[in-house]
Amino acid sequence: MPKSRVRKKKVYSSSTGSTTTAGESYEPSPTWVPITAVALIVIGIGWLTLFYLSGMAYPVAAWGYWNLAVGFSCMVAALLVLSKWR
Repeated sequence: MPKSRVRKKKVYSSSTGSTTTAGESYEPSPTWVPITAVALIVIGIGWLTLFYLSGMAYPVAAWGYWNLAVGFSCMVAALLVLSKWR
């Protein structure tokens, strides 16, 4: 009995609407993606640490508790950048 042909399955990409075969791979992310994400995480943690250790006087004393929003925003931005990493 002859062997049947093996078919490649198509993978559907929702973001571009195009189809690719399962054997194809995507391009790797540019180098700036993980570097930027790590930098944003370090800046956010550093900002929060400096805010607490300085007794809420630094980095910007006039902002008060908005310094917390700046620190956490940096870390959320890092998560958004990391969502683009392949």
